[in-house]
Amino acid sequence: MPIKNRISQFENEITKWRHYFHENPEIAYDEKNTAKKVVELLESFKVDKIETGFGQTGVVATIENGSGKSVGLRADMDALPITEENINTKHCSKIKGKMHACGHDGHTAMLLGAAKYLSETRNFKGKVVLIFQPAEEGYAGAKAMIKDGLLSKYPIDAIYGMHNMPGLEKGIIAVEEGPRLAAADNFVVKITGKGSHAAMPSNSIDPILCTSSLIQNLQSIVSRNVNPKETLVITVATFNSGKANNVIPDEATISGTIRYYNKQVGSLAKERFNTIVTNTCKLFGAKAEINIKTGYPPTINHQANSKFAFEVAKKVVGMKASPQQSPMMGSEDFSYFLEKVPGAFAWIGNGNTAPLHNPKYDFNDNVLTIGSSYLSSLAEETLNGS
Repeated sequence: MPIKNRISQFENEITKWRHYFHENPEIAYDEKNTAKKVVELLESFKVDKIETGFGQTGVVATIENGSGKSVGLRADMDALPITEENINTKHCSKIKGKMHACGHDGHTAMLLGAAKYLSETRNFKGKVVLIFQPAEEGYAGAKAMIKDGLLSKYPIDAIYGMHNMPGLEKGIIAVEEGPRLAAADNFVVKITGKGSHAAMPSNSIDPILCTSSLIQNLQSIVSRNVNPKETLVITVATFNSGKANNVIPDEATISGTIRYYNKQVGSLAKERFNTIVTNTCKLFGAKAEINIKTGYPPTINHQANSKFAFEVAKKVVGMKASPQQSPMMGSEDFSYFLEKVPGAFAWIGNGNTAPLHNPKYDFNDNVLTIGSSYLSSLAEETLNGS
Protein backbone atom coordinates (compact mmCIF):
# COMPACT_ATOMS: atom_id res chain seq x y z
CA MET A 1 0.00 0.00 0.00
CA PRO A 2 2.06 2.95 -1.25
CA ILE A 3 0.86 6.57 -1.43
CA LYS A 4 -2.90 6.50 -1.85
CA ASN A 5 -3.97 7.05 -5.46
CA ARG A 6 -6.84 9.33 -4.51
CA ILE A 7 -4.53 11.55 -2.45
CA SER A 8 -2.08 11.73 -5.37
CA GLN A 9 -4.92 12.99 -7.54
CA PHE A 10 -5.31 16.13 -5.43
CA GLU A 11 -1.62 16.68 -4.66
CA ASN A 12 -1.74 20.10 -6.32
CA GLU A 13 -4.54 21.14 -3.97
CA ILE A 14 -2.58 20.10 -0.89
CA THR A 15 0.41 22.04 -2.20
CA LYS A 16 -1.74 25.15 -2.75
CA TRP A 17 -3.05 24.93 0.81
CA ARG A 18 0.48 24.61 2.13
CA HIS A 19 1.64 27.63 0.14
CA TYR A 20 -1.33 29.67 1.36
CA PHE A 21 -0.46 28.92 4.99
CA HIS A 22 3.21 29.67 4.32
CA GLU A 23 2.39 33.03 2.76
CA ASN A 24 0.10 33.97 5.65
CA PRO A 25 1.86 32.88 8.86
CA GLU A 26 0.36 33.53 12.28
CA ILE A 27 2.13 33.00 15.59
CA ALA A 28 0.87 31.45 18.82
CA TYR A 29 -2.80 32.03 19.68
CA ASP A 30 -3.17 34.42 16.75
CA GLU A 31 -3.96 31.72 14.16
CA LYS A 32 -7.38 33.20 13.40
CA ASN A 33 -7.03 33.39 9.62
CA THR A 34 -5.34 29.98 9.56
CA ALA A 35 -8.19 28.45 11.57
CA LYS A 36 -10.74 30.14 9.31
CA LYS A 37 -9.09 28.65 6.22
CA VAL A 38 -8.96 25.22 7.87
CA VAL A 39 -12.68 25.42 8.69
CA GLU A 40 -13.55 26.51 5.13
CA LEU A 41 -11.69 23.53 3.69
CA LEU A 42 -13.15 21.07 6.20
CA GLU A 43 -16.64 22.31 5.34
CA SER A 44 -15.93 21.75 1.64
CA PHE A 45 -14.82 18.18 2.47
CA LYS A 46 -18.20 17.59 4.19
CA VAL A 47 -16.78 16.33 7.46
CA ASP A 48 -19.44 15.53 10.06
CA LYS A 49 -18.71 18.11 12.73
CA ILE A 50 -16.46 21.13 13.19
CA GLU A 51 -15.86 22.98 16.44
CA THR A 52 -13.62 26.00 16.95
CA GLY A 53 -12.18 27.77 19.98
CA PHE A 54 -10.34 24.90 21.68
CA GLY A 55 -7.19 26.42 23.11
CA GLN A 56 -8.39 29.82 21.83
CA THR A 57 -7.79 29.24 18.11
CA GLY A 58 -7.76 25.45 17.77
CA VAL A 59 -10.09 23.55 15.44
CA VAL A 60 -11.52 20.05 16.00
CA ALA A 61 -13.44 18.11 13.38
CA THR A 62 -14.84 14.59 13.20
CA ILE A 63 -15.43 12.10 10.40
CA GLU A 64 -17.65 9.18 11.37
CA ASN A 65 -18.78 5.92 9.82
CA GLY A 66 -20.82 3.74 12.14
CA SER A 67 -19.85 2.72 15.64
CA GLY A 68 -16.40 1.68 16.73
CA LYS A 69 -13.18 3.04 18.15
CA SER A 70 -12.00 6.62 17.89
CA VAL A 71 -8.57 7.83 16.72
CA GLY A 72 -7.05 11.30 16.92
CA LEU A 73 -4.79 12.84 14.27
CA ARG A 74 -3.04 16.08 15.21
CA ALA A 75 -1.30 18.89 13.30
CA ASP A 76 0.10 22.16 14.68
CA MET A 77 -0.72 25.44 12.91
CA ASP A 78 1.46 28.23 14.37
CA ALA A 79 4.42 30.01 12.81
CA LEU A 80 7.48 31.67 14.35
CA PRO A 81 8.58 35.31 14.88
CA ILE A 82 11.32 35.06 12.23
CA THR A 83 11.81 37.10 9.06
CA GLU A 84 11.97 34.77 6.05
CA GLU A 85 14.95 35.00 3.70
CA ASN A 86 13.55 32.88 0.84
CA ILE A 87 12.73 36.05 -1.07
CA ASN A 88 12.91 34.34 -4.47
CA THR A 89 10.31 31.75 -3.49
CA LYS A 90 6.85 32.52 -4.88
CA HIS A 91 5.14 31.46 -1.66
CA CYS A 92 7.47 33.46 0.64
CA SER A 93 5.86 34.90 3.77
CA LYS A 94 3.92 38.09 3.12
CA ILE A 95 4.23 39.19 6.74
CA LYS A 96 7.57 40.63 7.83
CA GLY A 97 8.84 39.14 11.05
CA LYS A 98 6.72 36.00 10.81
CA MET A 99 7.30 32.77 8.92
CA HIS A 100 6.62 29.05 8.95
CA ALA A 101 10.17 28.11 9.87
CA CYS A 102 9.22 24.80 11.48
CA GLY A 103 6.97 23.28 8.84
CA HIS A 104 3.64 23.60 10.61
CA ASP A 105 2.19 24.82 7.32
CA GLY A 106 3.08 21.42 5.88
CA HIS A 107 1.74 19.55 8.91
CA THR A 108 -1.60 21.37 8.60
CA ALA A 109 -1.78 20.73 4.87
CA MET A 110 -0.99 17.02 5.30
CA LEU A 111 -3.77 16.60 7.86
CA LEU A 112 -6.17 18.45 5.59
CA GLY A 113 -5.21 16.06 2.79
CA ALA A 114 -5.99 13.13 5.07
CA ALA A 115 -9.28 14.76 6.07
CA LYS A 116 -10.38 15.18 2.44
CA TYR A 117 -9.55 11.56 1.64
CA LEU A 118 -11.11 10.08 4.78
CA SER A 119 -14.30 12.10 4.39
CA GLU A 120 -14.67 10.97 0.78
CA THR A 121 -13.91 7.28 1.26
CA ARG A 122 -14.95 6.47 4.86
CA ASN A 123 -13.20 3.13 4.57
CA PHE A 124 -13.39 2.52 8.32
CA LYS A 125 -15.80 1.86 11.19
CA GLY A 126 -15.71 4.42 13.97
CA LYS A 127 -14.63 8.01 14.35
CA VAL A 128 -11.63 10.06 13.25
CA VAL A 129 -10.96 13.17 15.34
CA LEU A 130 -8.95 15.80 13.47
CA ILE A 131 -7.04 18.14 15.80
CA PHE A 132 -5.65 21.37 14.36
CA GLN A 133 -3.67 22.78 17.25
CA PRO A 134 -2.45 26.33 17.93
CA ALA A 135 0.63 27.54 19.77
CA GLU A 136 3.02 24.59 19.73
CA GLU A 137 6.03 26.92 19.65
CA GLY A 138 6.57 27.48 23.35
CA TYR A 139 2.99 28.30 24.38
CA ALA A 140 1.58 24.83 25.08
CA GLY A 141 -1.39 24.86 22.71
CA ALA A 142 -1.89 21.13 23.26
CA LYS A 143 -2.22 21.69 26.99
CA ALA A 144 -4.66 24.55 26.35
CA MET A 145 -6.86 22.36 24.13
CA ILE A 146 -6.89 19.59 26.74
CA LYS A 147 -7.76 22.13 29.44
CA ASP A 148 -10.68 23.29 27.30
CA GLY A 149 -12.10 19.76 27.38
CA LEU A 150 -10.89 18.37 24.06
CA LEU A 151 -10.31 14.83 25.33
CA SER A 152 -13.45 14.70 27.44
CA LYS A 153 -15.70 15.97 24.65
CA TYR A 154 -13.94 13.91 21.98
CA PRO A 155 -12.60 10.79 23.73
CA ILE A 156 -10.07 8.90 21.62
CA ASP A 157 -8.50 5.46 21.93
CA ALA A 158 -5.20 6.51 20.32
CA ILE A 159 -3.52 9.61 18.92
CA TYR A 160 -0.86 10.15 16.25
CA GLY A 161 1.19 13.11 15.11
CA MET A 162 4.24 13.79 12.99
CA HIS A 163 6.91 16.42 12.34
CA ASN A 164 9.11 17.06 9.34
CA MET A 165 12.85 16.65 9.86
CA PRO A 166 15.50 18.42 7.74
CA GLY A 167 18.59 16.29 7.25
CA LEU A 168 16.53 13.09 7.24
CA GLU A 169 16.22 11.60 3.74
CA LYS A 170 13.16 12.86 1.89
CA GLY A 171 10.13 10.69 2.48
CA ILE A 172 11.47 8.55 5.29
CA ILE A 173 8.95 7.98 8.09
CA ALA A 174 10.75 7.25 11.34
CA VAL A 175 8.83 6.10 14.39
CA GLU A 176 10.10 4.29 17.47
CA GLU A 177 8.90 3.58 21.00
CA GLY A 178 10.20 5.41 24.05
CA PRO A 179 11.56 8.94 24.44
CA ARG A 180 11.54 10.96 21.22
CA LEU A 181 11.96 14.50 22.52
CA ALA A 182 13.00 15.95 25.84
CA ALA A 183 11.29 17.82 28.62
CA ALA A 184 12.28 21.48 28.48
CA ASP A 185 12.40 23.49 31.70
CA ASN A 186 13.81 27.01 31.66
CA PHE A 187 15.58 28.99 34.36
CA VAL A 188 16.54 32.54 35.22
CA VAL A 189 18.93 33.24 38.09
CA LYS A 190 19.65 36.73 39.41
CA ILE A 191 22.85 37.04 41.47
CA THR A 192 23.18 40.08 43.70
CA GLY A 193 26.54 41.12 45.09
CA LYS A 194 28.08 44.49 45.87
CA GLY A 195 29.48 46.84 43.26
CA SER A 196 32.65 48.87 43.45
CA HIS A 197 35.25 50.60 41.30
CA ALA A 198 37.06 48.06 39.14
CA ALA A 199 40.38 49.25 40.59
CA MET A 200 39.17 48.34 44.10
CA PRO A 201 37.83 44.78 43.78
CA SER A 202 38.41 44.08 47.47
CA ASN A 203 35.52 46.44 48.21
CA SER A 204 33.12 44.38 46.12
CA ILE A 205 31.18 41.15 46.21
CA ASP A 206 31.79 40.50 42.55
CA PRO A 207 28.69 39.00 40.89
CA ILE A 208 30.62 38.31 37.68
CA LEU A 209 33.23 36.19 39.44
CA CYS A 210 30.52 34.44 41.45
CA THR A 211 28.42 33.72 38.37
CA SER A 212 31.43 32.48 36.40
CA SER A 213 32.09 29.95 39.14
CA LEU A 214 28.42 29.05 39.29
CA ILE A 215 28.25 28.27 35.56
CA GLN A 216 31.15 25.84 35.94
CA ASN A 217 29.69 24.24 39.06
CA LEU A 218 26.34 23.59 37.41
CA GLN A 219 27.98 21.25 34.91
CA SER A 220 28.89 18.92 37.77
CA ILE A 221 25.23 17.92 37.91
CA VAL A 222 25.48 16.25 34.51
CA SER A 223 28.95 14.80 35.04
CA ARG A 224 28.76 13.73 38.68
CA ASN A 225 25.16 13.50 39.92
CA VAL A 226 23.34 11.66 37.13
CA ASN A 227 23.83 8.10 35.94
CA PRO A 228 25.90 8.27 32.71
CA LYS A 229 23.30 6.04 31.04
CA GLU A 230 20.68 8.75 31.48
CA THR A 231 20.41 11.88 29.34
CA LEU A 232 20.56 15.37 30.79
CA VAL A 233 21.44 18.77 29.39
CA ILE A 234 21.96 21.92 31.46
CA THR A 235 22.79 24.89 29.28
CA VAL A 236 23.44 28.44 30.43
CA ALA A 237 22.47 30.42 27.34
CA THR A 238 22.73 34.04 28.55
CA PHE A 239 24.99 35.90 30.98
CA ASN A 240 24.31 39.59 31.47
CA SER A 241 26.09 41.93 33.83
CA GLY A 242 27.63 45.38 33.94
CA LYS A 243 27.86 48.28 31.50
CA ALA A 244 31.22 49.92 32.07
CA ASN A 245 34.80 48.65 31.86
CA ASN A 246 35.83 50.25 35.14
CA VAL A 247 32.89 49.30 37.36
CA ILE A 248 32.17 46.02 39.10
CA PRO A 249 28.36 45.82 38.96
CA ASP A 250 25.92 44.92 41.71
CA GLU A 251 24.13 42.18 39.80
CA ALA A 252 24.42 39.48 37.17
CA THR A 253 21.72 37.39 35.52
CA ILE A 254 21.92 34.06 33.74
CA SER A 255 19.25 32.10 31.93
CA GLY A 256 19.10 28.77 30.20
CA THR A 257 17.42 25.40 29.93
CA ILE A 258 17.32 21.99 31.65
CA ARG A 259 16.40 19.07 29.37
CA TYR A 260 15.84 15.40 30.10
CA TYR A 261 13.79 12.33 29.17
CA ASN A 262 13.40 10.78 32.62
CA LYS A 263 11.30 12.86 35.03
CA GLN A 264 13.21 11.50 38.03
CA VAL A 265 16.42 12.76 36.44
CA GLY A 266 14.74 16.12 35.93
CA SER A 267 13.68 16.32 39.58
CA LEU A 268 17.18 15.47 40.75
CA ALA A 269 18.73 18.00 38.38
CA LYS A 270 16.50 20.81 39.60
CA GLU A 271 17.10 19.91 43.24
CA ARG A 272 20.86 19.96 42.71
CA PHE A 273 20.56 23.14 40.64
CA ASN A 274 18.98 24.99 43.55
CA THR A 275 21.55 23.66 46.01
CA ILE A 276 24.55 24.56 43.85
CA VAL A 277 23.27 28.05 43.04
CA THR A 278 22.48 28.82 46.68
CA ASN A 279 25.74 27.46 48.09
CA THR A 280 27.99 28.94 45.39
CA CYS A 281 26.51 32.37 45.98
CA LYS A 282 26.84 31.91 49.74
CA LEU A 283 30.53 31.07 49.29
CA PHE A 284 31.09 34.43 47.58
CA GLY A 285 28.83 36.36 49.95
CA ALA A 286 26.26 36.97 47.21
CA LYS A 287 22.54 36.22 47.10
CA ALA A 288 20.53 34.44 44.44
CA GLU A 289 16.97 34.60 43.17
CA ILE A 290 16.13 31.38 41.33
CA ASN A 291 13.21 31.00 38.95
CA ILE A 292 12.75 27.62 37.24
CA LYS A 293 9.77 27.42 34.90
CA THR A 294 8.49 23.94 34.11
CA GLY A 295 8.09 23.53 30.36
CA TYR A 296 6.88 20.74 28.10
CA PRO A 297 7.14 17.20 29.46
CA PRO A 298 9.16 14.60 27.54
CA THR A 299 7.57 13.17 24.39
CA ILE A 300 7.47 9.43 25.02
CA ASN A 301 5.95 7.12 22.40
CA HIS A 302 3.88 4.19 23.63
CA GLN A 303 5.27 0.78 22.77
CA ALA A 304 2.29 -0.89 21.06
CA ASN A 305 1.29 2.24 19.16
CA SER A 306 4.84 2.79 17.94
CA LYS A 307 5.10 -0.74 16.58
CA PHE A 308 1.71 -0.34 14.93
CA ALA A 309 2.67 3.05 13.41
CA PHE A 310 5.91 1.57 12.07
CA GLU A 311 4.01 -1.25 10.35
CA VAL A 312 1.67 1.33 8.80
CA ALA A 313 4.67 3.40 7.68
CA LYS A 314 6.16 0.31 5.97
CA LYS A 315 2.97 -0.09 3.95
CA VAL A 316 3.14 3.53 2.84
CA VAL A 317 6.85 4.04 2.15
CA GLY A 318 8.28 0.52 2.17
CA MET A 319 12.02 0.45 2.91
CA LYS A 320 11.89 4.15 3.80
CA ALA A 321 10.13 3.28 7.05
CA SER A 322 12.61 3.42 9.93
CA PRO A 323 12.31 2.07 13.48
CA GLN A 324 15.62 3.69 14.43
CA GLN A 325 15.90 7.45 14.69
CA SER A 326 17.87 8.81 17.62
CA PRO A 327 15.83 10.80 20.13
CA MET A 328 16.48 14.53 20.25
CA MET A 329 16.80 17.11 23.01
CA GLY A 330 14.31 19.50 21.43
CA SER A 331 10.80 19.58 22.89
CA GLU A 332 7.27 19.19 21.52
CA ASP A 333 3.93 19.75 23.21
CA PHE A 334 2.42 16.63 21.60
CA SER A 335 3.82 15.23 24.83
CA TYR A 336 0.72 16.47 26.67
CA PHE A 337 -1.48 14.27 24.48
CA LEU A 338 0.77 11.25 24.99
CA GLU A 339 0.48 11.69 28.77
CA LYS A 340 -3.29 11.24 28.43
CA VAL A 341 -3.76 8.91 25.46
CA PRO A 342 -1.71 6.05 23.95
CA GLY A 343 -0.05 7.08 20.71
CA ALA A 344 3.10 7.78 18.75
CA PHE A 345 4.92 10.72 17.22
CA ALA A 346 6.83 10.23 13.96
CA TRP A 347 9.40 12.09 11.87
CA ILE A 348 8.99 12.55 8.14
CA GLY A 349 12.18 13.29 6.22
CA ASN A 350 12.36 16.77 4.68
CA GLY A 351 15.56 16.04 2.77
CA ASN A 352 18.67 18.19 2.54
CA THR A 353 17.06 21.52 3.46
CA ALA A 354 17.83 24.37 5.83
CA PRO A 355 17.30 23.39 9.47
CA LEU A 356 14.21 24.12 11.52
CA HIS A 357 13.84 27.64 12.94
CA ASN A 358 16.11 28.97 10.21
CA PRO A 359 15.11 31.97 8.02
CA LYS A 360 15.97 29.93 4.90
CA TYR A 361 13.91 26.89 5.87
CA ASP A 362 11.00 25.66 3.73
CA PHE A 363 8.82 22.57 3.95
CA ASN A 364 9.41 20.02 1.18
CA ASP A 365 6.24 19.81 -0.93
CA ASN A 366 7.31 16.41 -2.26
CA VAL A 367 6.43 14.73 1.04
CA LEU A 368 2.91 16.15 1.38
CA THR A 369 1.12 13.17 -0.19
CA ILE A 370 3.33 10.78 1.80
CA GLY A 371 2.31 12.42 5.06
CA SER A 372 -1.37 12.54 4.11
CA SER A 373 -1.28 8.86 3.12
CA TYR A 374 0.43 7.89 6.37
CA LEU A 375 -2.11 9.76 8.52
CA SER A 376 -5.03 8.33 6.53
CA SER A 377 -3.66 4.83 6.83
CA LEU A 378 -3.16 5.18 10.56
CA ALA A 379 -6.84 6.10 10.92
CA GLU A 380 -8.14 3.37 8.65
CA GLU A 381 -6.05 0.58 10.13
CA THR A 382 -6.70 1.65 13.72
CA LEU A 383 -10.45 1.69 13.19
CA ASN A 384 -10.54 -1.46 11.08
CA GLY A 385 -8.75 -3.42 13.77
CA SER A 386 -5.40 -3.98 12.04
